[in-house]
Amino acid sequence: MSSMQRRANGREDRRDEADTAAAGTAIDAGDTTGDDPEEYTFEDVSVVMGTYNEEAAIGTVLDDIETVTDGHAEVVCVDGSSDRTPEIAREHGARVIEQAPQGYGVAVREAILAPNRPIVVTTDCDDTYPMEQLPAFLAAINEGCDVVSGDRLYHGAEAMPAFNRFGNRAFATLASALMGEVVHDTTTGMRAYRREVVESIEWTENTGLSAELLIRPLMRGYDVREHPIAYRERAGETKLDPIEGGLAIAKSILKVSLEERFR
Repeated sequence: MSSMQRRANGREDRRDEADTAAAGTAIDAGDTTGDDPEEYTFEDVSVVMGTYNEEAAIGTVLDDIETVTDGHAEVVCVDGSSDRTPEIAREHGARVIEQAPQGYGVAVREAILAPNRPIVVTTDCDDTYPMEQLPAFLAAINEGCDVVSGDRLYHGAEAMPAFNRFGNRAFATLASALMGEVVHDTTTGMRAYRREVVESIEWTENTGLSAELLIRPLMRGYDVREHPIAYRERAGETKLDPIEGGLAIAKSILKVSLEERFR
């Protein structure tokens, strides 16, 4: 497992809760009746995603979240679909926020800021991410992490097209060089955040939002951990052009890293 931790000066007051949790024993992330008020449970978690014409996979993803969290996690979908995606999401108990299609970042930014639970987990709705890792992500938050980022490339990501794997490794190399901090997967869609992180930063990117959601917290001194996850073949068709999207992501990495370095 790779990990990255940098502590910013003057953050001791707002980290009291995290330090208390980190000093305790390991938790059962699915136990929503724990006696320790410092430990977050799935009652404190919102799983959020932007959805766009994903009727082939959305039901499976929501079923997995329901099973893993025993129905305790809130699910929020920001949807711009023209198919049955929002209908299926509502049937599975998700909160659906309708939004005209404006791109990945616009939808996900709305999704992460809409809930009010203290822990936000982002994921994609194409069944590529392992919801069975949610307890491990929550446990890492309870150990004191501010951001837990799923590293798809650790295990090789064989289900990912070779061109995409090359691009994602290139993005990580670029971001690492610009930040002076080694990262392995800048564009993963599966992360857990403390709410204070997502509320304290002004998010600006669209196609490159996934990279921004890692770079800005890391460069501002939040405790960030990369956690290896499996990556599955997607259900349904991809919506992102690899060339156009890749150039937009690279531009975002450069822009955000330089903004943070000189802020």
